[in-house]
Amino acid sequence: MQWTDRIGRRVKLRDLHILLAVAQSGSMAQAADRLAISHPVVSKTISDLEHALGVRLLDRTPRGVEPTMYGRAFLNCGTTVFDELRRGVQEIEFLSDPTVGEVRIGGTGPLMEGLVPAVIGRLADRYPRIAFHAFVGDSPTLFRMLRDRKIDLAISRTWRSLFGEDFATEFLFDEDMFVVAGVTNRWARRRRIDLADLLEEPWVMPELDNALGARIIEGFRSAGVTVPTAQVVSNDMAVRTRLVESGRFLTMLPGSMLHFGVARLSVKIVPITLPIKSQPVEIITLKNRTPNAVSRLFVDELRAATKLLRPNGLPPTKKAASADRRKAKSKSR
Repeated sequence: MQWTDRIGRRVKLRDLHILLAVAQSGSMAQAADRLAISHPVVSKTISDLEHALGVRLLDRTPRGVEPTMYGRAFLNCGTTVFDELRRGVQEIEFLSDPTVGEVRIGGTGPLMEGLVPAVIGRLADRYPRIAFHAFVGDSPTLFRMLRDRKIDLAISRTWRSLFGEDFATEFLFDEDMFVVAGVTNRWARRRRIDLADLLEEPWVMPELDNALGARIIEGFRSAGVTVPTAQVVSNDMAVRTRLVESGRFLTMLPGSMLHFGVARLSVKIVPITLPIKSQPVEIITLKNRTPNAVSRLFVDELRAATKLLRPNGLPPTKKAASADRRKAKSKSR
């Protein structure tokens, strides 16, 4: 296949754009409406592309069109091309004005309740014209979003090699879990407590058939007690936190959420040492994908913020947290 004859003169970015629109909509007519061009133009573009590449890119069915294996391979290439072009334009914009740009961040629920908003807040103060897009999801969802180039980076508990070898990871910190109660809860005032003392208390828990649930089960079993029956079950971190703040319920929360949310959360750590192994939290990116300038800024700020996490994993008191924030602010000046 000669580049100049088959590709260089015949495949244009506009053609790729049209093919992507057809694949996403599943219909040439819908793609034409979306792009504000005629149906014959879309049809001819696809036909010319197939002729230039020498393979069929789309299968026509009564329900519309869908990519062939050749089409999927070419679409992956097209997604990468447009993503790199977008990043190139962002790099130029940032070089011409370092206060402008955007970053798309994905994170699991607990990290999006504490760490990520704290980092966004710190950067937004210094760069008010940077746009932040934050997405919450579980690890499989974040991995798909990274592969589809819908986010620039993800922050999550370690993935190890569960989702393939096309991801790059960077260790941030070890995450610990803590039993917490509302500040008005009677257990918040006790200094010596055994986990078995709390089994009959009302608990609010996530569903136990996920990664967080597995860690909670591990904690109770390692302590030699059965997992209490939760009065409320919810995978929504905000729901669990609000119920605990009401003073009636107990739950388990990660240390980073308590550390970065200490100024706004009306909860206290119940003095129990849980036999749960700390789990690494990592920055995950797609290998061989060029990071844009704002992504690099965000990662640098993540590193700086997590250095404030105490070595023993315990979140700070409100007084210590205020001192940490003043110290970080003075360093950034």
